[in-house]
Amino acid sequence: MIHSLFLINTSGDIFLEKHWKSVISRSVCDYFFEAQGKAGELENVPPVISTPHHYLINIYREKIFLVSVIQTEVPPLFVIEFLHRVAEMFQDYFGDCSETTIKDNVVIVYELLEEMLDNGFPLATESNILKELIKPPTILRSMVNTITGSSNVGDTLPTGQLSTIPWRRAGVKYTNNEAYFDVVEEIDAILDKSGTTVFAEIQGVIDACVKLSGMPDLTLSFMNPKLLDDVSFHPCVRFKRWEAERVLSFIPPDGNFQLMSYHVNAQNLVAIPVYVKQNISFFESGCSGRLDITVGPKQTMGKIVEAIVVTVHMPKVVLSANLATTQGTYTYDPVTKVLLWDIGKINPQKLPNLKGSLSLQSGSAKPEENPSLVLQFKIQQLAISGLKVNRLDMFGEKYKPFKGVKYLTKAGKFQVRT
Repeated sequence: MIHSLFLINTSGDIFLEKHWKSVISRSVCDYFFEAQGKAGELENVPPVISTPHHYLINIYREKIFLVSVIQTEVPPLFVIEFLHRVAEMFQDYFGDCSETTIKDNVVIVYELLEEMLDNGFPLATESNILKELIKPPTILRSMVNTITGSSNVGDTLPTGQLSTIPWRRAGVKYTNNEAYFDVVEEIDAILDKSGTTVFAEIQGVIDACVKLSGMPDLTLSFMNPKLLDDVSFHPCVRFKRWEAERVLSFIPPDGNFQLMSYHVNAQNLVAIPVYVKQNISFFESGCSGRLDITVGPKQTMGKIVEAIVVTVHMPKVVLSANLATTQGTYTYDPVTKVLLWDIGKINPQKLPNLKGSLSLQSGSAKPEENPSLVLQFKIQQLAISGLKVNRLDMFGEKYKPFKGVKYLTKAGKFQVRT
Protein backbone atom coordinates (compact mmCIF):
# COMPACT_ATOMS: atom_id res chain seq x y z
CA MET A 1 0.00 0.00 0.00
CA ILE A 2 2.19 2.91 1.26
CA HIS A 3 5.63 2.54 -0.31
CA SER A 4 7.41 5.63 1.02
CA LEU A 5 6.89 8.65 3.24
CA PHE A 6 8.59 12.03 2.79
CA LEU A 7 8.51 14.86 5.36
CA ILE A 8 8.88 18.26 3.68
CA ASN A 9 9.10 21.69 5.32
CA THR A 10 7.62 24.94 3.97
CA SER A 11 10.94 25.83 2.29
CA GLY A 12 10.69 22.70 0.13
CA ASP A 13 13.44 20.72 1.91
CA ILE A 14 12.94 16.97 2.36
CA PHE A 15 14.28 16.51 5.90
CA LEU A 16 13.18 12.90 6.51
CA GLU A 17 12.23 9.93 4.34
CA LYS A 18 11.19 6.37 5.10
CA HIS A 19 10.77 3.49 2.63
CA TRP A 20 8.91 0.27 3.46
CA LYS A 21 9.27 -1.70 0.22
CA SER A 22 11.67 -0.53 -2.48
CA VAL A 23 13.48 2.81 -2.29
CA ILE A 24 11.72 5.46 -4.36
CA SER A 25 13.80 8.39 -5.57
CA ARG A 26 13.25 11.83 -4.07
CA SER A 27 12.63 13.11 -7.60
CA VAL A 28 9.03 11.87 -7.28
CA CYS A 29 8.45 14.88 -4.99
CA ASP A 30 8.98 17.22 -7.99
CA TYR A 31 5.33 16.57 -8.89
CA PHE A 32 4.36 17.67 -5.38
CA PHE A 33 6.47 20.85 -5.62
CA GLU A 34 4.83 21.64 -8.97
CA ALA A 35 1.33 21.29 -7.44
CA GLN A 36 2.45 23.39 -4.46
CA GLY A 37 3.60 26.17 -6.79
CA LYS A 38 0.24 26.20 -8.60
CA ALA A 39 -1.75 26.19 -5.32
CA GLY A 40 -0.32 29.49 -4.08
CA GLU A 41 -1.26 28.98 -0.41
CA LEU A 42 0.14 26.00 1.50
CA GLU A 43 -3.30 24.86 2.73
CA ASN A 44 -4.59 24.68 -0.86
CA VAL A 45 -2.24 21.95 -2.13
CA PRO A 46 -4.41 19.09 -3.53
CA PRO A 47 -4.40 16.13 -1.08
CA VAL A 48 -4.13 13.62 -3.94
CA ILE A 49 -1.66 14.20 -6.81
CA SER A 50 -1.55 11.76 -9.71
CA THR A 51 1.79 11.10 -11.45
CA PRO A 52 2.59 8.71 -14.35
CA HIS A 53 3.63 5.84 -12.03
CA HIS A 54 2.55 6.88 -8.51
CA TYR A 55 -0.09 8.66 -6.45
CA LEU A 56 1.13 11.25 -3.94
CA ILE A 57 -1.24 11.62 -0.98
CA ASN A 58 -0.36 14.39 1.47
CA ILE A 59 -1.50 16.34 4.53
CA TYR A 60 -0.25 19.65 5.98
CA ARG A 61 0.32 19.79 9.75
CA GLU A 62 2.38 22.14 11.93
CA LYS A 63 4.19 23.69 8.91
CA ILE A 64 5.15 20.22 7.65
CA PHE A 65 3.89 18.26 4.64
CA LEU A 66 3.63 14.50 5.14
CA VAL A 67 3.74 13.09 1.59
CA SER A 68 3.09 9.37 1.07
CA VAL A 69 3.89 7.58 -2.19
CA ILE A 70 1.40 4.95 -3.40
CA GLN A 71 1.87 2.67 -6.43
CA THR A 72 -1.58 1.03 -6.50
CA GLU A 73 -5.07 2.47 -6.12
CA VAL A 74 -6.19 2.71 -2.49
CA PRO A 75 -8.98 4.67 -0.73
CA PRO A 76 -7.36 8.13 -0.31
CA LEU A 77 -9.15 8.83 2.98
CA PHE A 78 -7.61 5.66 4.43
CA VAL A 79 -4.11 6.99 3.74
CA ILE A 80 -4.99 10.54 4.87
CA GLU A 81 -6.33 9.18 8.17
CA PHE A 82 -3.12 7.20 8.68
CA LEU A 83 -0.96 10.29 8.00
CA HIS A 84 -2.96 12.28 10.56
CA ARG A 85 -2.45 9.39 13.01
CA VAL A 86 1.33 9.60 12.42
CA ALA A 87 1.33 13.37 13.10
CA GLU A 88 -0.77 12.89 16.25
CA MET A 89 1.60 10.17 17.47
CA PHE A 90 4.59 12.51 17.07
CA GLN A 91 2.67 15.14 19.04
CA ASP A 92 1.81 12.61 21.74
CA TYR A 93 5.42 11.43 22.08
CA PHE A 94 7.35 14.69 21.69
CA GLY A 95 4.86 17.42 22.67
CA ASP A 96 4.69 18.89 19.17
CA CYS A 97 5.13 17.87 15.54
CA SER A 98 7.63 20.49 14.39
CA GLU A 99 10.64 19.95 12.13
CA THR A 100 13.08 20.68 14.97
CA THR A 101 11.45 18.16 17.33
CA ILE A 102 11.41 15.43 14.68
CA LYS A 103 15.11 16.01 13.88
CA ASP A 104 15.98 15.90 17.60
CA ASN A 105 14.20 12.55 18.01
CA VAL A 106 14.96 11.01 14.63
CA VAL A 107 15.78 7.54 16.03
CA ILE A 108 12.43 7.24 17.84
CA VAL A 109 10.64 8.62 14.75
CA TYR A 110 12.05 5.79 12.61
CA GLU A 111 11.20 3.23 15.31
CA LEU A 112 7.61 4.52 15.44
CA LEU A 113 7.20 4.45 11.65
CA GLU A 114 8.58 0.90 11.58
CA GLU A 115 5.96 -0.27 14.10
CA MET A 116 3.02 1.75 12.72
CA LEU A 117 3.39 0.32 9.21
CA ASP A 118 4.24 -3.29 8.35
CA ASN A 119 5.28 -3.81 4.73
CA GLY A 120 3.26 -0.72 3.82
CA PHE A 121 0.08 -1.66 5.75
CA PRO A 122 -1.03 -0.05 9.06
CA LEU A 123 -0.26 -2.28 12.05
CA ALA A 124 -0.07 -0.57 15.45
CA THR A 125 -1.62 2.90 15.51
CA GLU A 126 -2.89 3.02 19.11
CA SER A 127 -0.92 5.19 21.53
CA ASN A 128 -1.16 2.65 24.38
CA ILE A 129 0.35 -0.17 22.33
CA LEU A 130 3.12 1.97 20.85
CA LYS A 131 4.13 3.33 24.25
CA GLU A 132 4.61 -0.24 25.50
CA LEU A 133 6.59 -1.12 22.36
CA ILE A 134 8.65 2.09 22.23
CA LYS A 135 9.14 4.04 25.45
CA PRO A 136 8.56 7.82 25.14
CA PRO A 137 11.79 9.85 25.34
CA THR A 138 12.97 11.26 28.68
CA ILE A 139 16.28 12.89 29.58
CA LEU A 140 17.24 10.01 31.89
CA ARG A 141 16.34 7.35 29.30
CA SER A 142 18.32 9.20 26.61
CA MET A 143 21.40 9.30 28.89
CA VAL A 144 21.12 5.58 29.73
CA ASN A 145 20.68 4.69 26.03
CA THR A 146 23.75 6.76 25.11
CA ILE A 147 25.90 5.05 27.76
CA THR A 148 24.65 1.48 27.29
CA GLY A 149 23.94 1.60 23.56
CA SER A 150 20.40 0.26 24.11
CA SER A 151 17.25 1.56 22.39
CA ASN A 152 13.75 2.60 23.46
CA VAL A 153 12.17 -0.52 21.96
CA GLY A 154 10.61 -2.78 24.62
CA ASP A 155 11.54 -6.45 25.07
CA THR A 156 8.02 -7.87 25.41
CA LEU A 157 4.91 -7.77 23.23
CA PRO A 158 2.30 -5.27 24.51
CA THR A 159 -0.47 -6.88 26.54
CA GLY A 160 -3.22 -5.35 24.38
CA GLN A 161 -1.70 -6.27 21.00
CA LEU A 162 -3.35 -9.69 20.78
CA SER A 163 -6.51 -8.96 22.80
CA THR A 164 -9.98 -8.06 21.52
CA ILE A 165 -9.45 -4.58 23.04
CA PRO A 166 -6.12 -3.56 21.47
CA TRP A 167 -6.52 0.11 22.42
CA ARG A 168 -6.36 -0.58 26.19
CA ARG A 169 -3.53 -2.15 28.12
CA ALA A 170 -4.24 -4.61 30.92
CA GLY A 171 -3.69 -4.03 34.64
CA VAL A 172 -4.17 -0.25 34.67
CA LYS A 173 -4.23 1.23 38.20
CA TYR A 174 -4.76 4.81 39.37
CA THR A 175 -5.00 6.41 42.82
CA ASN A 176 -7.39 9.05 41.46
CA ASN A 177 -9.87 7.71 38.93
CA GLU A 178 -11.15 10.42 36.59
CA ALA A 179 -12.84 10.86 33.23
CA TYR A 180 -12.98 14.28 31.55
CA PHE A 181 -14.54 15.17 28.21
CA ASP A 182 -14.01 18.33 26.11
CA VAL A 183 -16.68 19.20 23.53
CA VAL A 184 -14.87 21.49 21.06
CA GLU A 185 -16.79 23.05 18.17
CA GLU A 186 -15.41 25.08 15.26
CA ILE A 187 -17.81 27.26 13.32
CA ASP A 188 -17.10 27.86 9.62
CA ALA A 189 -19.19 30.66 8.16
CA ILE A 190 -19.44 33.22 5.37
CA LEU A 191 -21.51 36.35 6.05
CA ASP A 192 -22.43 38.90 3.39
CA LYS A 193 -22.23 42.68 3.73
CA SER A 194 -25.65 42.94 5.40
CA GLY A 195 -24.82 40.21 7.95
CA THR A 196 -26.92 37.50 6.32
CA THR A 197 -25.48 33.99 6.53
CA VAL A 198 -24.36 32.74 3.11
CA PHE A 199 -22.88 29.50 4.44
CA ALA A 200 -22.44 28.03 7.91
CA GLU A 201 -21.49 24.69 9.39
CA ILE A 202 -20.13 23.39 12.67
CA GLN A 203 -17.37 20.82 12.97
CA GLY A 204 -17.12 19.31 16.42
CA VAL A 205 -14.94 16.83 18.28
CA ILE A 206 -15.20 15.24 21.69
CA ASP A 207 -11.74 14.82 23.22
CA ALA A 208 -11.42 12.57 26.26
CA CYS A 209 -8.90 12.19 29.05
CA VAL A 210 -9.74 8.94 30.84
CA LYS A 211 -7.61 7.65 33.70
CA LEU A 212 -9.57 4.77 35.20
CA SER A 213 -8.34 1.60 36.88
CA GLY A 214 -9.20 -1.88 35.64
CA MET A 215 -11.46 -2.43 32.62
CA PRO A 216 -14.35 0.08 32.90
CA ASP A 217 -17.28 0.07 30.48
CA LEU A 218 -18.62 3.61 29.93
CA THR A 219 -21.92 4.88 28.56
CA LEU A 220 -22.20 8.52 27.46
CA SER A 221 -25.61 9.94 26.52
CA PHE A 222 -26.61 13.33 25.04
CA MET A 223 -29.63 15.57 25.60
CA ASN A 224 -30.14 16.08 21.84
CA PRO A 225 -28.18 13.53 19.75
CA LYS A 226 -30.37 14.15 16.65
CA LEU A 227 -28.34 17.33 16.00
CA LEU A 228 -25.33 15.29 14.92
CA ASP A 229 -24.58 14.54 11.25
CA ASP A 230 -21.73 12.64 9.67
CA VAL A 231 -20.33 11.18 12.90
CA SER A 232 -16.96 9.43 13.07
CA PHE A 233 -15.99 7.33 16.09
CA HIS A 234 -12.90 5.96 17.80
CA PRO A 235 -12.74 2.16 17.23
CA CYS A 236 -13.67 1.60 20.90
CA VAL A 237 -17.27 2.83 20.34
CA ARG A 238 -19.94 0.15 19.79
CA PHE A 239 -21.54 1.40 16.58
CA LYS A 240 -24.67 -0.82 16.71
CA ARG A 241 -25.59 0.63 20.11
CA TRP A 242 -25.25 4.14 18.66
CA GLU A 243 -27.44 3.28 15.68
CA ALA A 244 -30.15 1.77 17.87
CA GLU A 245 -30.17 4.10 20.90
CA ARG A 246 -28.00 7.14 20.00
CA VAL A 247 -25.82 6.36 23.03
CA LEU A 248 -22.01 6.06 23.12
CA SER A 249 -21.02 2.76 24.73
CA PHE A 250 -17.30 1.97 24.93
CA ILE A 251 -14.34 0.57 26.87
CA PRO A 252 -12.02 3.61 26.74
CA PRO A 253 -8.31 3.71 25.89
CA ASP A 254 -6.07 4.74 28.74
CA GLY A 255 -5.18 8.44 28.65
CA ASN A 256 -5.98 11.06 25.99
CA PHE A 257 -7.89 10.20 22.81
CA GLN A 258 -10.52 11.61 20.44
CA LEU A 259 -13.81 9.85 21.15
CA MET A 260 -15.74 11.16 18.14
CA SER A 261 -16.06 13.92 15.55
CA TYR A 262 -19.24 15.25 13.96
CA HIS A 263 -20.79 17.89 11.68
CA VAL A 264 -23.83 20.12 12.05
CA ASN A 265 -24.51 21.65 8.65
CA ALA A 266 -28.22 22.48 8.66
CA GLN A 267 -28.21 26.27 8.08
CA ASN A 268 -31.14 26.90 10.46
CA LEU A 269 -29.36 25.09 13.33
CA VAL A 270 -26.09 27.06 13.10
CA ALA A 271 -26.23 30.11 15.37
CA ILE A 272 -23.75 32.87 14.51
CA PRO A 273 -22.26 34.04 17.85
CA VAL A 274 -20.92 37.45 16.68
CA TYR A 275 -22.01 40.20 14.32
CA VAL A 276 -19.84 42.67 12.42
CA LYS A 277 -20.86 46.13 11.24
CA GLN A 278 -18.31 47.27 8.70
CA ASN A 279 -17.80 49.90 6.06
CA ILE A 280 -14.64 49.88 3.95
CA SER A 281 -14.72 52.32 1.06
CA PHE A 282 -12.20 53.78 -1.40
CA PHE A 283 -12.81 57.20 -2.97
CA GLU A 284 -12.84 57.69 -6.75
CA SER A 285 -10.95 60.98 -6.48
CA GLY A 286 -7.85 61.23 -4.35
CA CYS A 287 -5.65 58.51 -2.89
CA SER A 288 -7.54 57.63 0.25
CA GLY A 289 -10.23 55.46 1.76
CA ARG A 290 -12.28 55.01 4.94
CA LEU A 291 -12.57 52.06 7.32
CA ASP A 292 -15.11 51.55 10.11
CA ILE A 293 -15.54 48.16 11.87
CA THR A 294 -17.62 47.29 14.95
CA VAL A 295 -17.81 43.79 16.46
CA GLY A 296 -20.53 42.65 18.89
CA PRO A 297 -21.88 39.48 20.54
CA LYS A 298 -25.00 37.70 19.23
CA GLN A 299 -26.63 34.43 20.34
CA THR A 300 -23.94 33.60 22.91
CA MET A 301 -26.34 32.41 25.69
CA GLY A 302 -24.84 35.02 28.02
CA LYS A 303 -21.27 33.71 27.60
CA ILE A 304 -18.36 36.09 26.96
CA VAL A 305 -16.71 36.14 23.52
CA GLU A 306 -12.94 36.31 23.97
CA ALA A 307 -9.63 36.14 22.08
CA ILE A 308 -11.15 38.05 19.15
CA VAL A 309 -8.80 38.89 16.29
CA VAL A 310 -9.93 40.57 13.05
CA THR A 311 -7.67 40.16 10.01
CA VAL A 312 -8.12 42.22 6.82
CA HIS A 313 -6.06 41.49 3.69
CA MET A 314 -5.94 44.94 2.08
CA PRO A 315 -5.52 45.62 -1.66
CA LYS A 316 -1.92 46.08 -2.84
CA VAL A 317 -2.39 49.82 -3.43
CA VAL A 318 -3.00 50.56 0.30
CA LEU A 319 0.21 52.10 1.69
CA SER A 320 -0.72 52.84 5.31
CA ALA A 321 -3.61 53.01 7.78
CA ASN A 322 -4.26 55.83 10.26
CA LEU A 323 -6.84 54.34 12.62
CA ALA A 324 -8.24 54.77 16.13
CA THR A 325 -9.60 51.92 18.24
CA THR A 326 -11.82 51.94 21.34
CA GLN A 327 -10.47 48.56 22.47
CA GLY A 328 -7.43 46.40 21.77
CA THR A 329 -4.52 47.15 19.47
CA TYR A 330 -4.06 47.14 15.71
CA THR A 331 -1.07 46.71 13.39
CA TYR A 332 -0.77 47.22 9.65
CA ASP A 333 2.05 45.57 7.72
CA PRO A 334 2.79 47.64 4.57
CA VAL A 335 4.70 44.70 3.03
CA THR A 336 2.10 41.92 3.36
CA LYS A 337 -0.81 44.46 3.33
CA VAL A 338 -2.41 42.75 6.34
CA LEU A 339 -4.34 44.72 8.97
CA LEU A 340 -4.54 42.87 12.30
CA TRP A 341 -6.89 44.07 15.07
CA ASP A 342 -6.45 42.19 18.36
CA ILE A 343 -9.56 42.93 20.44
CA GLY A 344 -9.48 40.42 23.31
CA LYS A 345 -12.77 40.12 25.24
CA ILE A 346 -15.96 41.90 24.18
CA ASN A 347 -17.66 44.17 26.70
CA PRO A 348 -21.37 44.21 25.64
CA GLN A 349 -21.82 47.64 27.30
CA LYS A 350 -19.14 49.23 25.10
CA LEU A 351 -18.62 47.50 21.76
CA PRO A 352 -15.12 47.62 20.22
CA ASN A 353 -14.77 49.89 17.21
CA LEU A 354 -11.92 50.55 14.75
CA LYS A 355 -12.15 53.45 12.33
CA GLY A 356 -9.96 55.88 10.42
CA SER A 357 -8.45 56.61 7.03
CA LEU A 358 -6.46 54.53 4.53
CA SER A 359 -3.70 55.99 2.32
CA LEU A 360 -3.34 54.66 -1.24
CA GLN A 361 -0.57 54.93 -3.82
CA SER A 362 -0.78 58.20 -5.74
CA GLY A 363 -2.09 57.81 -9.25
CA SER A 364 -3.41 54.29 -8.61
CA ALA A 365 -6.86 53.20 -9.73
CA LYS A 366 -9.60 52.55 -7.17
CA PRO A 367 -9.48 48.86 -6.04
CA GLU A 368 -12.04 46.79 -7.94
CA GLU A 369 -13.34 44.97 -4.87
CA ASN A 370 -13.36 45.49 -1.13
CA PRO A 371 -11.34 43.15 1.11
CA SER A 372 -13.09 40.54 3.27
CA LEU A 373 -12.68 40.24 7.03
CA VAL A 374 -11.50 37.04 8.74
CA LEU A 375 -12.48 36.58 12.39
CA GLN A 376 -11.02 34.44 15.15
CA PHE A 377 -12.70 34.06 18.55
CA LYS A 378 -13.38 31.69 21.45
CA ILE A 379 -16.36 31.18 23.74
CA GLN A 380 -15.77 29.09 26.86
CA GLN A 381 -18.44 26.77 28.28
CA LEU A 382 -20.65 26.93 25.18
CA ALA A 383 -21.30 24.44 22.40
CA ILE A 384 -22.84 26.65 19.73
CA SER A 385 -24.75 23.73 18.18
CA GLY A 386 -26.67 23.24 21.43
CA LEU A 387 -25.18 19.77 22.01
CA LYS A 388 -25.13 18.80 25.69
CA VAL A 389 -23.89 15.73 27.52
CA ASN A 390 -26.70 14.25 29.60
CA ARG A 391 -24.88 11.70 31.76
CA LEU A 392 -21.91 9.38 32.00
CA ASP A 393 -22.36 5.94 33.57
CA MET A 394 -19.70 3.36 34.38
CA PHE A 395 -20.12 -0.41 34.58
CA GLY A 396 -17.70 -3.22 35.37
CA GLU A 397 -15.89 -1.48 38.25
CA LYS A 398 -17.07 -0.65 41.80
CA TYR A 399 -15.29 2.66 42.50
CA LYS A 400 -16.81 6.10 41.78
CA PRO A 401 -14.74 8.20 39.37
CA PHE A 402 -14.47 11.99 39.12
CA LYS A 403 -16.33 13.15 36.00
CA GLY A 404 -16.37 16.44 34.11
CA VAL A 405 -17.40 18.01 30.80
CA LYS A 406 -16.09 21.26 29.28
CA TYR A 407 -17.46 23.06 26.23
CA LEU A 408 -15.59 25.36 23.84
CA THR A 409 -16.69 27.14 20.67
CA LYS A 410 -14.11 28.75 18.40
CA ALA A 411 -13.95 30.22 14.92
CA GLY A 412 -12.75 28.00 12.09
CA LYS A 413 -12.89 29.70 8.68
CA PHE A 414 -15.09 32.65 9.60
CA GLN A 415 -15.31 35.28 6.87
CA VAL A 416 -17.30 38.51 6.56
CA ARG A 417 -17.62 40.00 3.08
CA THR A 418 -17.55 43.75 2.57
